[in-house]
Amino acid sequence: MGVHDGHRERLKESFLEYGLDSFNDINALELLLFYAVPRRDTNPIAHALIDRFETLGGVFRASEEELLEVPGVGKSVATLILLVPEIMKKSCVSDTKTIIQINNSDDAGKYLMPRYMNEQDEVAYMLCLDTQKRIIKCVEIGRGIVNSVDINTRLIVEAAVKCKASSVIISHNHPDGVALPSTEDNSSTAMIAKSLALVGINLADHIIVAGDDYISFADSGFMRMIKI
Repeated sequence: MGVHDGHRERLKESFLEYGLDSFNDINALELLLFYAVPRRDTNPIAHALIDRFETLGGVFRASEEELLEVPGVGKSVATLILLVPEIMKKSCVSDTKTIIQINNSDDAGKYLMPRYMNEQDEVAYMLCLDTQKRIIKCVEIGRGIVNSVDINTRLIVEAAVKCKASSVIISHNHPDGVALPSTEDNSSTAMIAKSLALVGINLADHIIVAGDDYISFADSGFMRMIKI
């Protein structure tokens, strides 16, 4: 038995019995790193990560390049850290498979919000719906940098037509902001609604997501104000 084996077993047993409530951030990260660093003491690496990124959340938001700059962090450690939030996102997105029909903004929010987990760039999606408001497909329609996403109206119309959608809901996120529409959001929503109307497709809503909050253009009354 190595010098650190007893400590590792104690941490594992404590987690299995009590969960992470009694762990500080260092210990929690140290425990996770056991599975990427089987032989060395992971406490110094955990300290170095928290020192560099300040919080546990900061560690899991870091890029691969940033992680590899931390002393003691190699490819295996970086991969494990990057994997954790992505597994959680995939799990949450998987849970939305039970939502097959979008009847209101609550349904749309529940379906779309998990897709924005861990996103540090602006991303836009389109939900294509049939005449019964059942989901045909969710399509990524744009990806950019923070506070900037290029949404091509022609491609949106083409994708909606290809899916044989009766109506669509578009959405995008504000990674570092609040769930409030900008002037550009308002104008692009109106333009997209008019372009879709030309091919007989209704833009039912535009959802803006910021963290664990979202707003609906339909609920705000904006969609009714667009002159088609």
